[in-house]
Amino acid sequence: MEILITIFYFIITIGILVFVHELGHFLAAKYFKMRVDTFSIGFPPRAFGKKIGETDYCISWIPIGGYVKIAGMIDESLDTEHLNKEPKPWEFRSKPKWQQAIVLSAGVLMNLLLAIVIFWGIIYYQGKTVRPTTEIGFVTKESSAAKAGLRVGDKILAINNKQIKNWDEIESFIYTESVANDITLRVERFGKENEIRILRSDIPDFTEERFGILPTGLAAVVSTVEKGKPADKIGLQSGDTINTINGTKVWFGSLQEIVRENAGKEILLTWIRGEEEMEALVTPTSEGRIGISLDVAYTGPVFVEQYGFLEALPAGIRELKITTELFISNLYQIVVGKASLSKSVGGPVKIAQLAKRSADSGIIQFFGFLALLSISLALLNILPFPALDGGHLVFLGFEAIFRREVPSKIKIVIQQAGIILLLVFMAFVIYNDVINF
Repeated sequence: MEILITIFYFIITIGILVFVHELGHFLAAKYFKMRVDTFSIGFPPRAFGKKIGETDYCISWIPIGGYVKIAGMIDESLDTEHLNKEPKPWEFRSKPKWQQAIVLSAGVLMNLLLAIVIFWGIIYYQGKTVRPTTEIGFVTKESSAAKAGLRVGDKILAINNKQIKNWDEIESFIYTESVANDITLRVERFGKENEIRILRSDIPDFTEERFGILPTGLAAVVSTVEKGKPADKIGLQSGDTINTINGTKVWFGSLQEIVRENAGKEILLTWIRGEEEMEALVTPTSEGRIGISLDVAYTGPVFVEQYGFLEALPAGIRELKITTELFISNLYQIVVGKASLSKSVGGPVKIAQLAKRSADSGIIQFFGFLALLSISLALLNILPFPALDGGHLVFLGFEAIFRREVPSKIKIVIQQAGIILLLVFMAFVIYNDVINF
């Protein structure tokens, strides 16, 4: 049953994103009076559908994409029948280059528009929760932050001369500012301001590890307890909040480190369950574990910024900008070899898992995930790679600049190579999903 539910959410998620993307191409083509032969959700073979007018609206069996077949265009179908005939007024190839460019870009624009609308709706509906602290509560040992000299208690005032008001800005600015630049942090320490410069190359890939700092007020909440382990023997339960170790207050960032430092040594652990504080002596294993996994609960100050209907729109656009910059940052680090490709990409299995997990957390979380995925789809499609929208735009740009058509045979060969490479890449991400399932 669990697998069926996961598959259901995957189909819903991909179905929405593909429909919106292909609808962009479809509407733009129709607007410029191009004939659309096929509007398909999924790749062939065709499963079912209905032809209305000149267009076959259908669902196809392979649910990992979709396509709009526009008359007179060499696309993924590699249909070359029209090349032996004179261009017709309703064909893609007979239209001005600027119209062709709009049709090719319309899918990407629709995905970005979908993300903006979702962000807009979420921010208007529930506001934006902000953690109004810039004080560091924990610095991970051997992390980039630790090597740069950041310390617990430092208050981050600015990043690259941009004033910082809350922790959420710190998390986004560190990665967006470091896409192609070094970063300079202005911090307050013991009442004095200091500048700390960090090379771009020293900023880790955010999909693999964090920069190494956490805000004050992150409590360590037990999510699971392993049977037969020390934590289980003293009665720790899911939902308990770890409070102190040997009388010292612990937070999410410091708990695991302190337990590891006391491997094989008896420690006094206190935790809170409901309104009751409990305690027990426990001895971590020789590996420095007590047999629990943790969730994080922010217990510091929080306020919710409320937005009016129109005010929420620019806030939604800002969310799109931040997310896009983070995506580009990750893509850049993959290209230069700093980020792991296998850990940075996900295929159908990963998408299905995340779709179900977000849906289980509530409709708002599901739509938020949908917005993030829509941005990813848009940016991937605009890459200048054969068989993607960006690849078609490269051909178009060449033809517009040099005022000559790229020979159809060359287009077909490049398209075929692109499709093969995409299939190989898809096989890789599916394999990567399966081995990490």
